Amino acid sequence: MHLQSLEVFRAVARHRTITGAAAELRYTQSAVSRQVAALEAEVGVRLFDRLPRGVALTEEGRSLLGHAEAVLDRLAAARRDLADLRGLGAGRVRLGAFPTAVAALVPRAMAAFRSAHPDVALTLVEGLTPALLERLAAGDADVAVVSAPPDRPLDDARVRLRHLLDEHLLVAVPRGHRLARRRVVRLAEFADDYWIAGSATVEDTLLRSTLPRGFRPRVDIVAAEWTGKLGCVAAGLGVALVPELAARATPADLALLRLHADDASARRVFAATPAGRTRSPAVRVLLDHLVRSAADL
Repeated sequence: MHLQSLEVFRAVARHRTITGAAAELRYTQSAVSRQVAALEAEVGVRLFDRLPRGVALTEEGRSLLGHAEAVLDRLAAARRDLADLRGLGAGRVRLGAFPTAVAALVPRAMAAFRSAHPDVALTLVEGLTPALLERLAAGDADVAVVSAPPDRPLDDARVRLRHLLDEHLLVAVPRGHRLARRRVVRLAEFADDYWIAGSATVEDTLLRSTLPRGFRPRVDIVAAEWTGKLGCVAAGLGVALVPELAARATPADLALLRLHADDASARRVFAATPAGRTRSPAVRVLLDHLVRSAADL
């Protein structure tokens, strides 16, 4: 059955005249009559009794009408849903981000998106880059803000990358540290300091791509979370490298120092989406908000 035939059939049943259906649909009366006759021929039963004034549904016609209305109503609902998705009046976006991106970059973009499109469900999951890439590949996330250190470029054929920014590292020291009033420092100047890092193995920390030749930091305290790292620094237990994106979340009793250009390295930050998958209108708009948020930072 053709949808057009069902629409004509429903209109004739509603108006009980060929004339009324033709006026509603803006068809000629002969076109409506042909559509009804073709539908009756297709289903093999008479759907209307032709009366001196108008038409009346047969028992078979009443049976078909319920099905026709269900089909047409579902189709109308599908069209409305698609229009809502195109106009961002509905839908969802599942966003993932590495921890320090959640300090400022991602929340700014999310706030701007929600303000403009409150009817789109927007969720956030925090995780490390490898886990976020797996979520994208598995279809459990639509967008992920990920990072790649300079010595380990991100080369994942499963994702499409949109560059957001290059992030440098800062050194967090207690306010009473001997170098706290300096604006630019060299890593070698911290040879006698204890370091607080996420791993006791230097190669698994932020330090791996910034170490000058011959410099081996003493990692005395291992803390996985940034609150723990910065809390230890504030207590005077050591110093730590802090990504620029986390600077806004740094306690006031710490000083953040820039590294000399010869020691500084930058990790690249991207918005990743699954390769080969069509980006929804909501995903495309969120990507634009992430780019603007990165530019503002």
